[in-house]
Amino acid sequence: MRGIAKAVLITILTSVCIVFLTNMAFFFPWYLTLITETYGVTQVVAGDNYLKRSHYEDAMARLEERPIFRDKASDIEIIVKNEDGYDAIGSDDETSYENAAEIDKPYRQRGKTLDVEVKAVYPFTITLWGRKLERELPVSFSLTATGLKHYKDLEYYYDTE
Repeated sequence: MRGIAKAVLITILTSVCIVFLTNMAFFFPWYLTLITETYGVTQVVAGDNYLKRSHYEDAMARLEERPIFRDKASDIEIIVKNEDGYDAIGSDDETSYENAAEIDKPYRQRGKTLDVEVKAVYPFTITLWGRKLERELPVSFSLTATGLKHYKDLEYYYDTE
């Protein structure tokens, strides 16, 4: 009787391990997609020194339609902050900021850094005996970009030190 109990226990533990490893096999491509999207957004942000609303919506749409991401689409976030810690997501039309104060503009001058972070939730699920067990694993990836565009409506200061 002990032998049968051990065999059943080993079978159950082996099945759980196989399901766990299968879930982890899906995690790595999912995480690489998160990294790739973060890199793509960072390149766009570096070109304009801020993230335009249309690029933000395009990146969100790409992530929300991907497998596994669409399971927790409401938990996807793209955060872009400039050096001052302010939100660097703004309008597609740069001319709408011409008369705004420098602090109110989402962009900064060339050479300033911007932090881009993409957050998502990985649904770690295991089905045992018809019962679905799920844990949410919040994951994020961030990169820092340096703005490349020179804006004539911003002051350009030279460090002479």
